[in-house]
Amino acid sequence: MAKDTEKLIRQLSLISYLMAERRPVTALEIRRDVEGYSGMNEDAFARRFYADRAELDSLGIQLTVERPIDGIAEQENYSLRPENFHLPPIAFTDGELASLQTSLTLLDGEFAYAEPLRLALQQITWGRPSPLTAPAQQSIALGITGSAGGHELSARLAKVETAIFRSKTITFDYYTMERDDTGARKVDPYHLLFQGGQFYLLGHSHERGALRVFRLSRMRGKVAYATKAEHDFKRPDTSVFDPRDYADRATWQFGDTVDTGRVWIAGRIAWQVERHYGRYGTVDTDPAQPGGIVFSTPYANTRQLAAWVLRLGEHARVLEPAALADDVKARIDVLRDRHTGPLQLAATVSHAPGAAEAETPSRANGSGGESRREAAIRPERFARLVTLASILIEAGRGGVRLDLAELLQRLQITESELREDVNVLNVVNFGGGSYVLYAEVHDDGTIEVDPEPYSDNFARPARLLPVEAKALVAAIDLIGDHLPEGTLTSAREKIVAALGADPMEQGLHVARSGGDDAAIARAASQGIRDKVLVNIEYYKANEDEFSERLIEPYALINGREGWYVAAYDPAKEDVRHFRLDRIKTATVTDTPYEQRPQTDAARDVEGWPRTGEVPASRSARVWVSPDRARWAREERHVAEELEDGSIIVELSFAGTDWLVREILMEAGDAAVVEPADVREAVLAGIARIA
Repeated sequence: MAKDTEKLIRQLSLISYLMAERRPVTALEIRRDVEGYSGMNEDAFARRFYADRAELDSLGIQLTVERPIDGIAEQENYSLRPENFHLPPIAFTDGELASLQTSLTLLDGEFAYAEPLRLALQQITWGRPSPLTAPAQQSIALGITGSAGGHELSARLAKVETAIFRSKTITFDYYTMERDDTGARKVDPYHLLFQGGQFYLLGHSHERGALRVFRLSRMRGKVAYATKAEHDFKRPDTSVFDPRDYADRATWQFGDTVDTGRVWIAGRIAWQVERHYGRYGTVDTDPAQPGGIVFSTPYANTRQLAAWVLRLGEHARVLEPAALADDVKARIDVLRDRHTGPLQLAATVSHAPGAAEAETPSRANGSGGESRREAAIRPERFARLVTLASILIEAGRGGVRLDLAELLQRLQITESELREDVNVLNVVNFGGGSYVLYAEVHDDGTIEVDPEPYSDNFARPARLLPVEAKALVAAIDLIGDHLPEGTLTSAREKIVAALGADPMEQGLHVARSGGDDAAIARAASQGIRDKVLVNIEYYKANEDEFSERLIEPYALINGREGWYVAAYDPAKEDVRHFRLDRIKTATVTDTPYEQRPQTDAARDVEGWPRTGEVPASRSARVWVSPDRARWAREERHVAEELEDGSIIVELSFAGTDWLVREILMEAGDAAVVEPADVREAVLAGIARIA
């Protein structure tokens, strides 16, 4: 029998024994009565028992130890309080259960934590109709799903997740984009962050002697443990390290702050900046700057803040510091020069599409291709065994034979894995030949279960293990307030209350996508739920104009740039997608609508929401400077490699104004090669800014 299997039998038997005895027991009694310990000598028992206690403790299952006054270890008494193993009942509403089921349906197979999520839902919905079998809602679709993306990245994520859980120092090679250099890293991993379709590791870098952020897609080769020790470091408390500080930063705030920028924002878009960027600084009015607001924001990266200001065009102007204003002006001059007259290009080295070996956009955003059915994080087998035990006991007590194929689908495991798990559970006991259950897999594809009298130790939901808790809350946070039923928020509050702590503080944080669009999302969701028209005031950034639309909201979908409401627009006689962060106001009417037949509002979710490339009839060739070529290779389709290290990328675009803003946002490091009318449009945009 494998060592891992022996360990699981010992740990489950220990839990069963302590729960059945309902009294403190000595180490001598445990060694005598619990399966797996009886054949050990004193030294071996002491080592194994200590290791098992430590591992159970790390899983959130804490044994109570009563020490005698004289401190003799052999006389210590051990017990397991029911609340340290069982999960408190959670009174979910039917709507909350349906919403949790929707979360799994949307994420199953496309979420790095899908397997522990499945087990977590099994435990928290104990005694209620399983959300795993309920009909799925069709009013939401996800372009960004939290998938690791590809086998290699999935393997890294799984290793990092385990290292965080076990407090193990890891080593890996890392490609540093700013220096265009790959070097060895030794890191104490503290936390994972999922943001903008990417997984990031937050941890203490031994090389730098400070906290650093590492993007998993830029790690090279395998992730390895630095030592063979059980644990290598102690994770700092939140007074020293709070992951939320890193999840709630603007792109210009990554790194050490160098200054605070004051930017005037025109009243036309002040509402948008205040709603979606206000959390990155402060918003004030200034009598000396009428007609708008002044946005003050600390920044660490001058270029990134300059790029953001330039993308806002004539609606933004740097007030101070002078160095930032001068930087923006210099970048405007470079942009003007590169779009005036012919653009001088270096000789072409390669015309091969995708000459760079970087990730394509569909892979880079964690949602593409073959990786979508890949399970990056597999739950601890302990969690699977506890869940399986509860399912088997419930069936045995009800006198019901389980369907083998249905159970395999429910747990997403193979038949050989299930048979191994059943064999383990069949030998779990708590002394004196008293077993938890006996299950037999029959040739007719059914499973018959005979539970023992003391099987009620597993006949209640067990506490969620750390990875299960993280999976559950991460799934909720990924979807946020965007379910028409609006019940995920209340479900999250109940789950955190039952757990006694927020799992997002214990190793994984999902940053919110886009701006603060909760109020708009609620209005759209109400319209979807009640099937009534919603009146929206929509800002078309491409044309810099507002319009009122009376829409039939059908679904909410997310993509690389945020959340959208997919709706039928009667005025356009077609389906349209409206970005929530561009909806200034949304008013739910009492006018009902009937969804039009053959209209699938979320049908595009497999396309531009995942890739960022909208259907378009035009393509532009864009030059990218050597300094920024490395970043462009991660996100764009490379058409040519040039001799000086610059590249030519191809961009599909539906509106010239959109492409102009993309070029402005590159802050002088990109220029349109062709078509000519877009080059002229960039010049016109520069003139408006100047």
